[in-house]
Amino acid sequence: MNQLIAYSLSCVLFLLVIGKLEAQVKNQPYSYQHYQKYDEELYSPVTRYHTSSKPVLFKGRLLEKMDSIQSLNPTTSDNWIMRKLFNEHLIEVEKDDHTFYLDVLPDFVIGKEMMHEDKRSIWTNTRGVQAGVTIQDKFTFYGNFFENQAVFPHYVDEYIQQSMVVPGQASSKKHMAKTKDWMYATANLTYDFSDYFQMTLGYDKNFIGDGYRSVLLSDFSSNYAHLKLTGKIGNVQYTSIWAYMNDPRNPRVDSLNTLNRYGDGIKWGAFQYLDYNVTNRFSIGFFQSVIWANKTEAGHRGFDFNYLNPVLFLRPVENSNRSSPDKMFLGLNAKYKVLNNATIYGQFLLGEFTAKEFFANNGYQHNKWGAQLGVKAFNLFAVQNLNGLFEYNLVRPYTYQHFTSISNYSNRGEPLAHPRGANFREIIGMLNYSYNRFDFSLQGMYSLYGTDPTNSLGGRINMGGDIFHSYNTAPNRYGNKIGQGIENNLYYADLKAAYVLNPKYNLRFEVGYTQRYQQIEGAATQKSGVFNIGLRSSFRNFYGDM
Repeated sequence: MNQLIAYSLSCVLFLLVIGKLEAQVKNQPYSYQHYQKYDEELYSPVTRYHTSSKPVLFKGRLLEKMDSIQSLNPTTSDNWIMRKLFNEHLIEVEKDDHTFYLDVLPDFVIGKEMMHEDKRSIWTNTRGVQAGVTIQDKFTFYGNFFENQAVFPHYVDEYIQQSMVVPGQASSKKHMAKTKDWMYATANLTYDFSDYFQMTLGYDKNFIGDGYRSVLLSDFSSNYAHLKLTGKIGNVQYTSIWAYMNDPRNPRVDSLNTLNRYGDGIKWGAFQYLDYNVTNRFSIGFFQSVIWANKTEAGHRGFDFNYLNPVLFLRPVENSNRSSPDKMFLGLNAKYKVLNNATIYGQFLLGEFTAKEFFANNGYQHNKWGAQLGVKAFNLFAVQNLNGLFEYNLVRPYTYQHFTSISNYSNRGEPLAHPRGANFREIIGMLNYSYNRFDFSLQGMYSLYGTDPTNSLGGRINMGGDIFHSYNTAPNRYGNKIGQGIENNLYYADLKAAYVLNPKYNLRFEVGYTQRYQQIEGAATQKSGVFNIGLRSSFRNFYGDM
């Protein structure tokens, strides 16, 4: 319902702001597979883009790059059907002062689970629509809507049954049923006041980082309503986001059974990110976030106007409230273009820190931090459009937990940062190659993580990986380490090949194979091998590597 409301409001706002109309800015939802096609422009040592705050606003040379990708190898036929199928949007209006387009987005996939014991047939039946508007060189609107039904592989099914959410999409109707049913919508309105200031009202996701994952803020959880202000002075860019989110997994009463009630399922977030491009090659960014409940045991709180100031460092404000129930994080993000086509990048997230305990290396529960280190390159081995990434991520136990889930680092029952939550180490490698209208992708991943064992009463012991536990239920103050609890070793590989029929809305024939091995301490290895083929479209990011 919130998705439909957001989409409808966006359409109404669009109608209200139509005025004098040169189309020089565009919105595009973020997905790694699509954005990596811009790496040659974004990460070139001769450019100085602020690359780590996504989605980006496409303008100038970046917009030219988008137009070149979406006009790749056009057919020469004048036939209307051929042009709409291979070259153009379904409905397209281009005037001197405005543009408009609309597309129907099918996503039909069939496949087979070949290794898991149930050998199920999998399928996806999605019908969608997208629309975009630009007005002069100032205003841009993008929106989409999807109606979906699907049968997923067993491991994705288990995730949905536990979280009640299709990964990164939305809540599923009858989440315990084999066939999942859900809706998904996105809406973004951006006004580009000048080269120095933009404002976005969106129902979408945000991403802070230069890699595939982010330990600061990622695009894994479902869309959320937010207001984003982006300002730029010289080589400094400042982004401030205020978000309205929810938590369907909020238990309403705390897990310690004190009978205190915790909220109505609504939560708020404020995220600030300052990015400084020191040179064309080196940049460093400073991140901060705070999450708070709309309603606590003390009563209704609503939006906290203390966090409204877009240039305020939040930690002093949060600390000034001695009874603060809020969850606060600080972080760093940095990158360095070591070669003309290669960039190293990294992140560090800090939740809580006690120097004495940290340097004692004694596994103190409240030393909560995460880190990322990676390298990415474009045109590898002098092969045009061969892009690669290698990345290492880790997050200590209990890092994103709070005393209750309504104020932990999550949205709609999913982590706001890494899909695994916490208590893990992970290595990821990715290759992407495009040739004419053919796209190929290869991903490999290894993850070591710990899950919760059960106690003698059948309850789960909080070992720090599931961020929806209360951190007050941690069994040990000291001796905590990554992978504690039931040790899991996950091996994941995914290969896809596609022929892009129409690059305007990513309509493509796609064939793929995914293999997954999960070795669980004290249990049988879970195996999955899924072959699939389909007619797909849109730029949505689908996370199955969890």
